[in-house]
Amino acid sequence: MRNLPDLLAAWSVALWVGGLWAIGYLAAPTLFYHLDDRMLAGFLAGRMFTWIAFVGMLCGGWLLVFRLGRFGGAALKQGFFWIVVVMLLLTLAQHFGIQPIMQQIKDQAMPQDVMKSLFKDRFAAWHGVSSVVYLIESLLGLALVAKQNSR
Repeated sequence: MRNLPDLLAAWSVALWVGGLWAIGYLAAPTLFYHLDDRMLAGFLAGRMFTWIAFVGMLCGGWLLVFRLGRFGGAALKQGFFWIVVVMLLLTLAQHFGIQPIMQQIKDQAMPQDVMKSLFKDRFAAWHGVSSVVYLIESLLGLALVAKQNSR
């Protein structure tokens, strides 16, 4: 580590990628396994996914600015830079595109649980899309960790 910006970049990778894996593959499944109320589990998981999206936007933005500041135009030739770009785009698509659609479907089903409503299949399809996007982002995060010290 050369200085504070380097340290912030390393922390950003750790926080973003670690948060993706901890929330998506530990916390959310644990909620659904241990809580009898699936609506509550879904609500809590949704809140966590919202927070990690904000973390991703902040960390991804910092990592892009940091790399451009450090390497200038050469950053555009680095795999690390483009992994961050794709992860950030997936985060934005998930948070501002897919999640609002899923929320709209849940709202249409109210006061009933969406999984016990006529909207079950539509919600399940969008949940599947969301899960695939999240998995891709999580796997890219592993690549980001591996490449973070590359020049």
